[in-house]
Amino acid sequence: MAEGESDSVKADRTVKLRHPLVTRALGFSVGVAARLLRWTIDWRAIYLDPALDTVHPHFCGRYVFACWHESMIMPVVLRADARMLALASRHHDGEILTHALRHLGWSVARGSSARGGSSGLLQMLRADERFPNLTPDGPRGPRRRFSPGAIYLAARLELPLVCVGYGYRRPWRLNSWDRFAIPRPFSRGRAVFGPALRVPADLDRDGIERYRAYFERHLTWLTEAAQSWAESGETRAGELRMFTGRASPEMQRLQGVEGYEWPAELGRAWNELAAAAKTTTDTATVTVAGTTTDGQEAA
Repeated sequence: MAEGESDSVKADRTVKLRHPLVTRALGFSVGVAARLLRWTIDWRAIYLDPALDTVHPHFCGRYVFACWHESMIMPVVLRADARMLALASRHHDGEILTHALRHLGWSVARGSSARGGSSGLLQMLRADERFPNLTPDGPRGPRRRFSPGAIYLAARLELPLVCVGYGYRRPWRLNSWDRFAIPRPFSRGRAVFGPALRVPADLDRDGIERYRAYFERHLTWLTEAAQSWAESGETRAGELRMFTGRASPEMQRLQGVEGYEWPAELGRAWNELAAAAKTTTDTATVTVAGTTTDGQEAA
């Protein structure tokens, strides 16, 4: 009997937690906490092309942005804008996240990109003025496994895909599938922006897998580079401060970009895929493992 009563109490608590008013209150609380947290942290980024940041004075065009699920707090709090479109799962935690994101100023589509065919993904496809932001290993993992759905989306939209790695100094880690990272107040948050790469619209299954495997390696490297930078506290060449919803004074004055060096394997793979897609970037000349992003030999 006691066990039955205990199960009944647990079920009643679950129902109460899933009540719409409770869900909205939780989402609002998460949003408020995020607003307070962002003012305490030193946010900085390095870029191959600063104009790929949506707050840059010369930002133009439309892109698909991707980061790992575990590090999503940094873009959520710093780039809140109605032009930014997030994909949230239909699970209860996705409902809470939806309310938090909307409180911060984001547009939200509900669904999953895991199979590339959900209603949330199709809603993104129709939102032709907004910038889809994906966590390609969400909402349930495996951790740091790039879903083909993100490749499908970029291909269907014929938009360049931009991966961004985020890292924090000694973050709190949740006991979740992705070890979700929460930056500590008065710590450091760092971002490493990759270049844009267009995904061809006519990819077959093997082509999708080729791009998926590349972006998985690419995003993992960017994230590890950001984490290492945040932990070290070093000053990096070309680093720029990041502010909420606006460009830093340094970014507004920036005339060129020093960039950073990639591992040789990633540099070669990027050049091969860019050539196959017949794309170029508008970045300044930067070193990519002995080559520039236009495929020419670096000086």
